[in-house]
Amino acid sequence: MKKNFKNSNNGKLSKRPPVQLGGIAQAMWRKIVPVLENESAVEKIDANLVELYCSQYEIYRDAYKHIRENGSVQAIYHTLQDNLGEKIGTDFAGYKRNPSTQIYSDAVAKLTKLGSELGLSPKSRAELMNIQLDDDQEDDEAFEEAFKKLGGG
Repeated sequence: MKKNFKNSNNGKLSKRPPVQLGGIAQAMWRKIVPVLENESAVEKIDANLVELYCSQYEIYRDAYKHIRENGSVQAIYHTLQDNLGEKIGTDFAGYKRNPSTQIYSDAVAKLTKLGSELGLSPKSRAELMNIQLDDDQEDDEAFEEAFKKLGGG
């Protein structure tokens, strides 16, 4: 009998990263999967979110590397030509934003959102703990109520 996707690997995320991820994303997968499985309720069905998080991390790193190498702004020059089309100089026209800064900013925003959904931020972990505490309290109250109905208290 074939197991469905959700229950394969006993419902756990694979320790091996998906082959389509780049090197940095694969390294991130290997780093966060053990943390996610120990600290949150992430299961195999959430693998796509983990994959998105890892791929966004690689995009973030690539964009940051490009910004470090080329700066956050780039000079703009216009080529000056004579009447024969020969280059006779350049004219400085100002600066423009390096497009990698927008890619970097978008990746950071997506990492923050996905990380929160996966329970990777302090705030989201605290919220998960509150939900778990509320559930435990409701279970305790339900148990006490049932015990009273049975004449135990």
